[in-house]
Amino acid sequence: MRLTHCIAAVVASAAALTSMAVSAQQQFINVLTGGQSGIYYPIGVALSQVYAKAIPDVRATAQVTKASAENLNLLQAGRGELALSLADALSDAYKGNADAGFNTPLTKLRALSATYNNYIQIVANADSGIRTLADLKGKRVSVGAARSGTELNARAVFRAAGLTYDDLAKVEYLPFGESVELIKNRQLDATLQSAGLGVASIRDLATSVKIVVIPVPADIVAKIGNAAYQPGVIPANTYGGQTEDIPTTVIANFLVTHTGVSDDLAYQMTKAMYENLDSLYAAHNAAKAIKRENAAKGAPVPLHPGAERYYREVGIIK
Repeated sequence: MRLTHCIAAVVASAAALTSMAVSAQQQFINVLTGGQSGIYYPIGVALSQVYAKAIPDVRATAQVTKASAENLNLLQAGRGELALSLADALSDAYKGNADAGFNTPLTKLRALSATYNNYIQIVANADSGIRTLADLKGKRVSVGAARSGTELNARAVFRAAGLTYDDLAKVEYLPFGESVELIKNRQLDATLQSAGLGVASIRDLATSVKIVVIPVPADIVAKIGNAAYQPGVIPANTYGGQTEDIPTTVIANFLVTHTGVSDDLAYQMTKAMYENLDSLYAAHNAAKAIKRENAAKGAPVPLHPGAERYYREVGIIK
């Protein structure tokens, strides 16, 4: 009987040691996203699911955040392994632009991949009378969460159009979904949302009220004076009731990591993503703009060595 107990104890001890070894080898990937009504979130969830299946000994999660600016600060602090961010916010963070909310340079940031473009989408209740940027004067407008990438975009576009927040009757700093609910309830006149085409919040709004998408003309885009902002078009019928192409400005999005992420893990994250693009494409239509041949282009911060290894391996970087 004692021998049996001893054998059982040895087996239990061995199992515990094995469990500890597996636990010690496990890696964590926390993907920092944005609000649940935006596009970062479904793409981030899809990425976390890809990583959980494709990378051995990885536990992957997707975290709801206030998007670009918060994501970059969390990465710098080591509280995430991967995040989505707008190019202008990423540049401001790396340089330490205090006006954009980055008091010191976030020098640990590294690019993993370019992704898709955000479109500045300024949408108003048709009953508000807003048809141009100038018409926003004296109106109630939501500009995104304070110091978020969307709000930094709003400041840039308004400044180029000769507007300040003081020109507005009311400024709300709200996520996409909450902004839309207030417009439905006639507590807001318009919202500026920086997102991929077909964002769920605006699609939802267009089913509830008649909307107008406000143009950002090319001359206003030129006045922004930042190469991250390029002219673009919101194609007709992107949203219900929007029957014409609408000019606007677009800003690239990047997947960003940091120097604390090992070269091997960054390599595996990059490879797993590009070998499972169908999962991202299924998560949101905007993700279909993610192409491997564009992955290493235009980043305002250095490329992570692990990502660079993958791009050299597949011939994207010579």
